[in-house]
Amino acid sequence: MFNFHNNHKNLVITSAIVYIGLSTLIAIIPAFKMQEAMPLPSMKAMTPQEMSGLKMYTAENCMACHTQQVRNIEMDKMWGDRPSVAADYYYSKKRLDVWRQSPSLLGSERTGPDLTNIGKRQSGKDWHLLHLYNPRIVVKESIMPGFPWLFVEKDSTQIKKGEVVVPVPAEFLKHKDKKIVATTKALDLVAYLISLKQPDLGGDPDWNFIPAAEKKKVASGGDGVAEGLDGAMLYTNTCATCHQADGKGIAGTFPELAGSKIVNNPDPEQLITIVLDGYSGRVSQGFAPMPPFGETLSDEEIAAITTHERSSWGNDAPAVKPEDVKRIREYLKTVTKK
Repeated sequence: MFNFHNNHKNLVITSAIVYIGLSTLIAIIPAFKMQEAMPLPSMKAMTPQEMSGLKMYTAENCMACHTQQVRNIEMDKMWGDRPSVAADYYYSKKRLDVWRQSPSLLGSERTGPDLTNIGKRQSGKDWHLLHLYNPRIVVKESIMPGFPWLFVEKDSTQIKKGEVVVPVPAEFLKHKDKKIVATTKALDLVAYLISLKQPDLGGDPDWNFIPAAEKKKVASGGDGVAEGLDGAMLYTNTCATCHQADGKGIAGTFPELAGSKIVNNPDPEQLITIVLDGYSGRVSQGFAPMPPFGETLSDEEIAAITTHERSSWGNDAPAVKPEDVKRIREYLKTVTKK
């Protein structure tokens, strides 16, 4: 017994048993337990196109700059409605085969914004295609590299039925007489990005964010208008990627808000309706359709955003109140039911 350390055979066997036992206990068993996680009730299975897009996402190493993890701290509220849970990754973490685990999507840094909820924040296909082709088209200050190899240049006569033409402004075209057409890889990647929507846990679970130091609340302006909400900040987070921070939009793709007749109309009904229900009336003119925000923004948030739009960039129109938004929201519900 006292010569145990001198018996090489027993020493190696004992070390191997201890190593295998610890590895099983702290690595193998937890790994198998993680595989048993069930999807959330509100989660939708990924389509074949979205799965193909996920493979493109990992092939292009998007995880190097973008995370998909909403931490449980106050500053992460802008990326999701709640902190991330293991079940959020149910469909994306399935093994590729017996020998290969699926790549991690969590990421380690946020050189670019978190993408956990990008499908809700930015649901427009045209925006994503423009962003992939050249990020500076929609975000002037972006440092993200473009992915032009996911697109092809074609003459108008070469475009086939069903192909998606990306509305790239002329100033970003290498050849002014060419059209930019999205490849299947680009469309699959965009389908995957749009599918990234944080599932609802249901009920009222205790998934609270750890609060940061309390800041003084800012009113967005106007008597009784969305007190406690910063319309400028909400606009920046929700609308500026398309309509731009200066409200000038992108010529021929996203309409200008500065000087807009709809924005400056004393009656805000049409503007509120567009924000709630989306708008595709100018698609034939080359403009991208605007997605609806009725399900993602509250009455107070829409009032704060539209008030900011109606009082910025030279616009001068009365403030919008939450009750105005609520009234139009209820009306749209009755129209939809009919």
